[in-house]
Amino acid sequence: MAESSTTKSTTTKKTPAKSTKGSTTKSSGPKKAGSSNKTGATAKGADSNHAAEAKSRFNAALEEAKAGAAALRNEAQTRAGAYREQASGKGEAYTDKARTRASELASDGKKSVSEGLVSLSHVVSDTATRIDERFGEEYGDYARKASRSLTETSAKLEEKSVEELGEDAREFVRKSPGLAVGLAALAGFLFARMFRGSRD
Repeated sequence: MAESSTTKSTTTKKTPAKSTKGSTTKSSGPKKAGSSNKTGATAKGADSNHAAEAKSRFNAALEEAKAGAAALRNEAQTRAGAYREQASGKGEAYTDKARTRASELASDGKKSVSEGLVSLSHVVSDTATRIDERFGEEYGDYARKASRSLTETSAKLEEKSVEELGEDAREFVRKSPGLAVGLAALAGFLFARMFRGSRD
């Protein structure tokens, strides 16, 4: 048995453990005195160069943005001016068109009133003979005078322009405002009766 214990001790050898990270090791020798200072100075210089470049780029981008905003503002002002001129031109055109149309409508209305007065004059003139027979010649003469007055009014209406008629109406209202208000109320009442009568 003694032999077996000696064989065991001779067969077992111990080997040194290997590093799991790799076989390179750091040398722990003496360091150079100025090597760490050179790396720090170089890093500070690179950082200041990057900061200056970034600042320069930022300023250039800012100036470009300002120039773009100024160009947009100028273009917007130009377009707004063009739209304003265009709208003004269209507004004037529409105003002229409205005036022309209003003048045409007023002329048509004047013509219709004149024709209405003439037809009323004919009706009154035609009934004058019947009035002579029923009530006497004196009342028939009133009817004939009314007929002539209506015909003359129609002729005067045809002769005058719409502007002249408007001026005459203003002058009439200035001279006798009470009568003008009374006539307007009477005309309103008559129109209301006519339109209410047409609904029934």
